[in-house]
Amino acid sequence: MKKELLPKFKEALEEEKTKLENELSTFATKDASIENNWDAKHVNREDTDMEEKADEVTEYDNLLSLEHTLELKLKDVVSALEKIEKGGYGVCEKCGKEIEEKRLKVCPEGRLCMKCKE
Repeated sequence: MKKELLPKFKEALEEEKTKLENELSTFATKDASIENNWDAKHVNREDTDMEEKADEVTEYDNLLSLEHTLELKLKDVVSALEKIEKGGYGVCEKCGKEIEEKRLKVCPEGRLCMKCKE
C-alpha cells in the first residue's frame, strides 16, 4: 500500500468512528466496563396501556438490532485504526495479502481482500 494514503484512510476511519459513536449515543449509553460496548435505553412508561407497552418492546427490539450492527461496524473501525498505528493496516486477515486500494477507498475498515471476501 502506498504510505501516502495512510493519513487519508486514518482520517476517514476517525470520522466514521465519531459518526458511529454519535449515532449510538442517540439511543444508547456507553458501557463503562466494556470497551466499545453500548446499551440501548429501554423506555418504560408506567402509565401506558398494553398496546403502548407492546410498541415500546418492539421499538426496543429494533434498537437492540441497530445497536448490534453499529457496534460491529465500530469494532471494525477501531481495529483498522489500531492496525494503522501498529503498521498492519491493509493486510487481509485471511490470506495475508495486501487489500486492494479500491476496496479500502470504499470500505476503509475492510479486513479481507476482494478474493477472500467472496
